[in-house]
Amino acid sequence: MAFKLSSELVDAAKGSDDAIRKKEKTHRMAEKNRAFAHF
Repeated sequence: MAFKLSSELVDAAKGSDDAIRKKEKTHRMAEKNRAFAHF
């Protein structure tokens, strides 16, 4: 359990965590869809 937690923290610090990738993907999609917000 301690190893999994430490691995998760190291991945988060490197920016290679799944949660970080999902957040960045969501932000990119929001940026792309901003042009259509007025419809």
